[in-house]
Amino acid sequence: MSEFHHTFTVDAPLAAVRAFHHDTGVLRQLTPLPIIARVHAFEPLADGSRADFTLWFGPLPLRWQAVHSDVGPDGFTDTQVSGPLKSWRHNHRFTALGPRLTRVDDHIVYEHHAGPRGLLTRLLFARPGLLYLFTARKLLTRRGVARLDGAGA
Repeated sequence: MSEFHHTFTVDAPLAAVRAFHHDTGVLRQLTPLPIIARVHAFEPLADGSRADFTLWFGPLPLRWQAVHSDVGPDGFTDTQVSGPLKSWRHNHRFTALGPRLTRVDDHIVYEHHAGPRGLLTRLLFARPGLLYLFTARKLLTRRGVARLDGAGA
């Protein structure tokens, strides 16, 4: 099993960060180029809700289905039920650091398939790829939450 952890802050209240992540279109908003997310189905975030999508890495499609759990005011977990990796469990946690400052913690525990079957995911989901993805998500989250928080202000 491998682990990846990423933390950043957003200059917005916890409620705005939570609302942004509860939007069913958030996956597309948080997927940076050159990756393209095609969402087939994304149920409103709740315990047991499902997301079905394909991540396109150039011409390579990776179909993914996840189920959400531990949905609460401070975050949620998505777990791959079928997809490219042997396993993937992603915990999203939100912590208010002040009235207009929220910390976002992403913690992922994942495992690749052995041998040739896991070669592609070992390349795409190696530490540098995850660091790129979550650094981009930090910037995209800040931008998306600022729009949402500004609309509500």
